[in-house]
Amino acid sequence: MITARTIPSPRLTTRVLTSGADAGTPVIFVHGNLSSADWWRGVMARLPAQYRAIAPDLRAYGGADPSAKVDATRGMRDFSDDLAAMMDAMGITAAHLVGHSLGGAVLWQFMADYAGRALSVTQVAPGSPYGFGGCKLDGTPCAPDNAGSGGGAVNPEFARLLAAGDRGDASPFQPLSILNTYVWKPPFVPAEIELLLDATLSQHCGPQDYPGDAAPSLNWPMVAPGKLGPINAMAPIYQTQPLGFLRASCPVLWICGADDPVVSDASLFDLGTLGQLGAVPGWPGADAYPPQPMIAQTTAALAAYAAKGRVVQTHVMQGCGHSPYLEHPAQFDATLHAFLARA
Repeated sequence: MITARTIPSPRLTTRVLTSGADAGTPVIFVHGNLSSADWWRGVMARLPAQYRAIAPDLRAYGGADPSAKVDATRGMRDFSDDLAAMMDAMGITAAHLVGHSLGGAVLWQFMADYAGRALSVTQVAPGSPYGFGGCKLDGTPCAPDNAGSGGGAVNPEFARLLAAGDRGDASPFQPLSILNTYVWKPPFVPAEIELLLDATLSQHCGPQDYPGDAAPSLNWPMVAPGKLGPINAMAPIYQTQPLGFLRASCPVLWICGADDPVVSDASLFDLGTLGQLGAVPGWPGADAYPPQPMIAQTTAALAAYAAKGRVVQTHVMQGCGHSPYLEHPAQFDATLHAFLARA
């Protein structure tokens, strides 16, 4: 049975889902953007009995204290520090960690900051260690101010409909349409779609949350990251030590979908890709502003991790989009459970 609790810590009071015996080995699930802990309910329910499943709502999402804002200039550190503080509040010294998308980006930072507290890390379609949007293979921003990443890169019509709690799918910018087009591979639609949409609509919205603020820029596409909210926090310019996770030593499993349009070397949410496709006018060309090679970045980073003698396992799911644990649950469970047993 999955229960919801409110867990206070010195950093953040938030809703946390738990299941399994208190004495079980903890497995902490970290959700992605436009979601909440509820997205993990199925995976939590199917976890073997020897584990204790834990899934918090991140700062700026779901049942987290709405007054707690994300300081984007710290990159993923607000989330990473919140996670460690929650573990302290729950009496957890170390845990297996599973992160999806934005949650995966949080775990790169957690591995850097709290290396000894990760028994293992499973990255599910994670954001690149270098951040999201407007950067080249080595993580260098395409413009000094990282124009084209952060809150200003979010489609304003989508942000408006999300804040309004829209549940329709007649427009390509409605939240349900975004989920069904990009977050899992069509024509798949999860059986629990209403629960997942509820979680998406629980995103905290506004200029301090989602999409966050933005700054004007003299560089294409004329908008740069602001300083508040989770989308700005993913901007490469704020990832000060993207390879800091190399100091960790735990095993890492990377699970991704072969047809993921979100985290990709040609992401349809990256303005470099959209400019190349002609969807955003004025694109300055591939030399100045290439699509961010997100998969190539993660591949190289994990190769560097493996070169230090660490265990790295990669599993690519065919016919799968951005949410392997929703789209192919049996395959996902088999891969995750075997990895946890070995770790």
